[in-house]
Amino acid sequence: MSEHCDQHCEDCQETCEDRTAAPDLSAHLNLNSRVGKVIAVVSGKGGVGKSSVTGLLAVAANKMGMRTAILDADITGPSIPKAFGIKGKARGDGTHILPIVSRQGIQIMSVNLLLENDSDPVLWRGPILGGTVKQFWTDVVWDDVDVMFIDMPPGTGDVPLTIFQSLPIDGIVMVTSPQELVGMIVSKAVKMAEMMNIPIMGLVENLSYFVCPDTGKKHKIFGESHVEEIAKNHHLPLLARLPIDPALSEACDQGTIEDLQADWLKPVAELIKQTGENHR
Repeated sequence: MSEHCDQHCEDCQETCEDRTAAPDLSAHLNLNSRVGKVIAVVSGKGGVGKSSVTGLLAVAANKMGMRTAILDADITGPSIPKAFGIKGKARGDGTHILPIVSRQGIQIMSVNLLLENDSDPVLWRGPILGGTVKQFWTDVVWDDVDVMFIDMPPGTGDVPLTIFQSLPIDGIVMVTSPQELVGMIVSKAVKMAEMMNIPIMGLVENLSYFVCPDTGKKHKIFGESHVEEIAKNHHLPLLARLPIDPALSEACDQGTIEDLQADWLKPVAELIKQTGENHR
């Protein structure tokens, strides 16, 4: 026991054999912010389109009248600003940081909005990455947000663990793709969320099929889907299946995701809206 111990174990960060309570790892929202629901968009691995799903969810929620924000926690692969065509930099007053607001009113915070050059690599170790994400919650002034979507880093490593422990996640949307290997990895992410006692709203399968523009026939480019089996095994609903659509890729490349005419994730946004408010 430290000689300076005050018996407040929940606020102590030291390793101590006499600890009687777990340390409080939660990050406190900026006093000038108001955020309602917090939904994490999670995948077990990279390359399944998690960021595009995050962007589409935010756009769908925004079009339904919800004041929407995106916290880009995928620090080493921040693609959200590009998808929304954001080229400016976040501003601050020395104490607080203000997010960039998209053309249609979505508040966005990403590490690329702080870098001098968008192409600069982020060569940081895990604790710094996790600390940066926590600062996006504590130091950024979020203006009257109804629902915030967190674009999570892939996998079940240090940064996702820090986010789950530190930020008040109300629910998880799990993104997968048809391949069996991805299904196995997603199962690991599902089990991590269950161990952290964070509710999973359901699964979204991306890259599910391709519709031939000449015949209208659906082709399963990545083979037969395993998402229904995963959903059944974990007692989760299948929320949506997204096609392979060149229009989505083009919109993300050109920064026009808000203009894309697609309602694939509208049912998910409606579900989020119906679950009520959780003001902070």
